[in-house]
Amino acid sequence: MESACRKDQPKLNSTPTRGGGAKQKSAQQELRQRTEVYTLNKVMTQQEQQQFEAFCKQMLSQGE
Repeated sequence: MESACRKDQPKLNSTPTRGGGAKQKSAQQELRQRTEVYTLNKVMTQQEQQQFEAFCKQMLSQGE
C-alpha cells in the first residue's frame, strides 16, 4: 500500500532551475536580516526597560 502511494507522488527534480541559487541566496540573506532585526529589537527593548527602571528609581528617591 505504501509503495502505491509513493508512485502517485511526483518526483522532485534535485537539480536547481536557472536562478534557483540566487533565490536561495536571497532567502538566506532575508532570514539573516530578519534574525539581526529581531536581535537588535530585543536588545533595544531591554535597554529601554533598564533606562525606564533607572528613571523610576530616581523619581522615587527624589520623592522621599
